[in-house]
Amino acid sequence: MQVINTVGRRKTAVARIYMKAGNGDVTVNGRDLKTYFPTEVLQIILNQPFGVVDSTGKFDVKVNVRGGGIAGQAEAVRMAISRALCEANPENRGPLKKEGFLTRDSRMVERKKYGRRKARKRFQFSKR
Repeated sequence: MQVINTVGRRKTAVARIYMKAGNGDVTVNGRDLKTYFPTEVLQIILNQPFGVVDSTGKFDVKVNVRGGGIAGQAEAVRMAISRALCEANPENRGPLKKEGFLTRDSRMVERKKYGRRKARKRFQFSKR
């Protein structure tokens, strides 16, 4: 099987993955999955697409991810893995789309406006 290359995005995080048939090794930025994403929740988020299509431990994934925080990065990797699984087998598209793993979450941080402390917070108002 050839190497499948896909991209996933979430907030400002961008994940590029290279997936090929193997025994389930996941390396993120040259480090092991458990050292890069230390919490169990983030590891579960990353492995969700494999569980949905019953292909846990069948693919080796090499991930390059940058930007954002670790939660956004984990969701970006999840999207990239989902896209790669669809490319590997078109029958996987239905279950992954139903779970919402193929939909780009377009929510971004709102920009700060001038004359305010943050995007919506105003300076303290004093009547007297």
